[in-house]
Amino acid sequence: MKRLLTLTLFLFHTVLVFGQYQKPQLEDQKSWSMIVIPDIQNYVKWTRNQPVLDLMMAWIEENLDSLNVKMVMCAGDLVELDDILVPGIDGNTPAPRQWATPAQAFKRLDGKVPYIAASGNHDYSINAKGERTTNYPTYFPIDKNPLNFKYLVQNTRNVQGIHTLENAVLEMKGLNGKDYLFMTLEYAPRDTVINWAKRVSSLEQYKNHRIILMTHAYLNTKNERTTGENRWFMYEPYYVNSVVEKSARIPLPQSNNGEQIWEKLIYPSSNFAMVLCGHISGEGYRMDKNIAGKPVHQMLFDAQDYGGGHRNGNGGDGWLRILEFKPDNKTVKVKTFSPLFAISPSTQHLAWKRDAKNEFVLNYED
Repeated sequence: MKRLLTLTLFLFHTVLVFGQYQKPQLEDQKSWSMIVIPDIQNYVKWTRNQPVLDLMMAWIEENLDSLNVKMVMCAGDLVELDDILVPGIDGNTPAPRQWATPAQAFKRLDGKVPYIAASGNHDYSINAKGERTTNYPTYFPIDKNPLNFKYLVQNTRNVQGIHTLENAVLEMKGLNGKDYLFMTLEYAPRDTVINWAKRVSSLEQYKNHRIILMTHAYLNTKNERTTGENRWFMYEPYYVNSVVEKSARIPLPQSNNGEQIWEKLIYPSSNFAMVLCGHISGEGYRMDKNIAGKPVHQMLFDAQDYGGGHRNGNGGDGWLRILEFKPDNKTVKVKTFSPLFAISPSTQHLAWKRDAKNEFVLNYED
């Protein structure tokens, strides 16, 4: 009877300890971390969801020191509509207001931590030839975040021939003794951009750096790199039953899918260590070795369908990824956390995704 009572008390204590909400913290106080933000278009396009995005950014701002955050990377689709004015079924705000929303949300991080906000397919408008334009550089100029300017070491022209941060590289040295490049490439990067990135990665000055790449579309939920022709559509100047008409999907000239990015850029290089992406709702992961035999961890994280989906939900339940880079320079712990659920004691038990797709360990070899 005494043994049974002891066992019962032990199990009760175990449930209390491990069932309680645990605030995000570093497993090793000598680690540094990076925050990954998935596609944010569903927060931006509905005025009701915009406070959730602000909450996510406020949480990042509040935890910069406790998590030793050195970089924030967003998977793109910063808006739903690049340039259309009349709201349709997808959202209730015009394009200028949509662009102003993420610019204001990221303002919380300006001057406090460098960040990469990738460009997604929704951040572009196209014409009948598939030629792209975007309002990205208007709302995310190089002088928006002084720390982006401080760490910027490379960039190239966007589709309009303008030097922007759509294709750019930030360098940070001495993170637990390792030097890093944080690179972003436009959605479905053009051949000229792939060639530029390949040249950058091969420069002698970066031969011992680890490169972490963020590009919007690369991996799917089957853990496969995307294939097939990249296409996008035009919004037509007609509204039928309050819904904007769209053209057939138009090929994007000289653009590259995930498999082509791997074959042309990632595999032939010796220093790409990680590829991050969004675009396809859900999670995905794979590891392949590059030409030098080093592991390249490839990760999809896009929560836009969570929390009710595109049109009726809250934008994505506030999910973020926390990547903790351990001081051994070989181990990265990946966790998935929602500040939205964590803010209330009544929902804190939902604040972590603990399944194998959302909490796992990556290992590197030098």
